[in-house]
Amino acid sequence: MTTLARALAASGATLALLAVALGAFGAHALRERLEARDLEIFETAVRYQMYHALALLGVAWLSTRLAGPLTGWAGWLMVAGTAVFSGSLYLLVLTGPRWLGAITPVGGVLLIAGWLLLVAAILRSSV
Repeated sequence: MTTLARALAASGATLALLAVALGAFGAHALRERLEARDLEIFETAVRYQMYHALALLGVAWLSTRLAGPLTGWAGWLMVAGTAVFSGSLYLLVLTGPRWLGAITPVGGVLLIAGWLLLVAAILRSSV
């Protein structure tokens, strides 16, 4: 396994671990403390984190099969996008400042860019 693949796979596994832990925290510790809308926002953050954690495991595997830097860039954009998207939603719900919601779309753009680069890496591949 390459250094890039190992780093992306470890990032994906770590994000998945945290998604499970945060999902359990939300379901058990926050259910009685949060308004329904805030709980829904928290669950959205967990869901997108898990989707992209699993995607990163796939990107890690693809990085060992596809030549060029695009796959690695795609993975790192997904890591950054997940941190910004889900992280801003967690902070919004847990700390209260609604202005944090303005940061969330930046994370979404990073996630979309990661997916676009992954498409480009696949289409450019000769394998």
